[in-house]
Amino acid sequence: MRTFWILALLAALPLAAAEPGSSVIVIYNSRISESKQVADYYAEKRLVPQNQIFGFAFSKDPKDEAMTRSEFIDELQKPLLKQLETRGLFTLAAVSIGSNSPPGSLSGRRVIASTIRYAALCYGVPVKILRDEKLIELASEKLPPELRRNEASVDSQLACLPVSELNLPWVGPLTNPFYGATNAALLNPTNGILMVTRLDGPTPNIARGLVDKAIQAERDGLWGRAYFDGRGITNGGYKLGDDMILGAANAARSLGYETILDEKPETFPASFPLSQIAFYAGWYDWNVSGPFLQPNVEFMPGAFAYHLHSFSAQILRSTTEHWVGPLLEKGATATLGCVDEPYLAATPDIAAFFSRFAHHKFTFGEAAWACQNSVSWQNIAVGDPLYRPFARSPKEMHMDLERRQSKLIEWSHLTVVNLNLNLDPNPAESIAYLEGLPITRQSAVLTEKLADLYWASKKLSDALDTYAQVLKLNPSPQQRIRVLLTLAARRELYGPDAMAFDVYQQFVKENPTYPDLLTIYNKLLPLAKRLDRKSEVERIEQEIKRLTPPAKS
Repeated sequence: MRTFWILALLAALPLAAAEPGSSVIVIYNSRISESKQVADYYAEKRLVPQNQIFGFAFSKDPKDEAMTRSEFIDELQKPLLKQLETRGLFTLAAVSIGSNSPPGSLSGRRVIASTIRYAALCYGVPVKILRDEKLIELASEKLPPELRRNEASVDSQLACLPVSELNLPWVGPLTNPFYGATNAALLNPTNGILMVTRLDGPTPNIARGLVDKAIQAERDGLWGRAYFDGRGITNGGYKLGDDMILGAANAARSLGYETILDEKPETFPASFPLSQIAFYAGWYDWNVSGPFLQPNVEFMPGAFAYHLHSFSAQILRSTTEHWVGPLLEKGATATLGCVDEPYLAATPDIAAFFSRFAHHKFTFGEAAWACQNSVSWQNIAVGDPLYRPFARSPKEMHMDLERRQSKLIEWSHLTVVNLNLNLDPNPAESIAYLEGLPITRQSAVLTEKLADLYWASKKLSDALDTYAQVLKLNPSPQQRIRVLLTLAARRELYGPDAMAFDVYQQFVKENPTYPDLLTIYNKLLPLAKRLDRKSEVERIEQEIKRLTPPAKS
């Protein structure tokens, strides 16, 4: 066994210190009791000082997610800035217009000292600022026509709070100088940015759960599988979207995640078995679709999920419309989205997000603001701003899971295998590693990986027997679907036909509501014919007829 097994597990970047709750301010809607409950819950969990919790009585109907520009300024921006200064959390001073300005020329004040870096907006705080048709700014004439708009997300506009007295333009996006930053310390109000995220979602319980799942993943690790749904675009303007998805997939794979990248034009179908999701990123459906419409979606605690769409957060507190609300309702811990059209180049760069979040060990708040090139625009981040699942080294996490005899240790071993395969695609040593682990014999996760490696090594009989063994080890429901389908398909290739037929039959029996039974029956039919099972042929043909959509006229 070569030494890089140990190196792959123990190598680590310098340990990142956990950031305290004193670096966060918490903002809630005082007209909604549930909003204050979310704020208090978060403050208790993250030890946020009481003088850093702010309630504001927004004049809009609490059910309305939007506010006007004047409401934003008068009911949130100005009173919050005043309170931060009064409580000593911000120190502001006058600044000159620029280096060529006459001495003494001032454009306003900006933050020069700050004890906080983040703002957490709680359930009930408005999400977007409406377009103001009466606002005329001469500078807007220099912008392309599509950017001559002054609507924005509350979050992205509030991020400019440290420089809000400098008379910044409202029309169009402002450049975010911290896009792509690798030094998290630069993201600070003294440099002009307040990192705003939300504890929000379709219900207050979902909003509260974001911090619970974040803390759980910080303690136990962010484990699972990574799914990336590209579109196979190789040229043209929309290639940028695919490049971001592919970049994130490459980053996940380099960290040892079991990574699935789909490059077909269509998004994942409802029948696609997404199991044990740690990361998901895809595009470009208007509303939540495919596997995410299933009753149960297997998000792991701490999971990040993102669907690139211009209106993914147009309605945040819905479980069925767009993407951000439904993903949170299904169990995601953190996500990004857009309240209105940002245009593709100004959507979050998910590759940059993943790199900062995982490789550079940024907090969710830091990664969310280092992955977007604009502020005062349309994007929001939903999740605990302090969430940092990669703060501990792989070695420390592995040893802690072993000490606690946690079943999650199986995922750490899977990471070791995948990191080793990144260095040496030959599966022989990975097979030996898994065969030598006692836990493999009790782990559906590791046994499935072992079966995949046997198949890749042309040990076909061993692979088929091992896939069958996975089914006896209590796999998750979606993992079971995947393994059954894999076993059936590979039995079709290897034989015998009777065993392939039996596995497909077992699949149909166990999954009567599977979204694509028609495909399964179309696989069963030739097997039944080859086996000369006339009654089965007749029954399967009837099922195919029943499930086949009527021809379009």
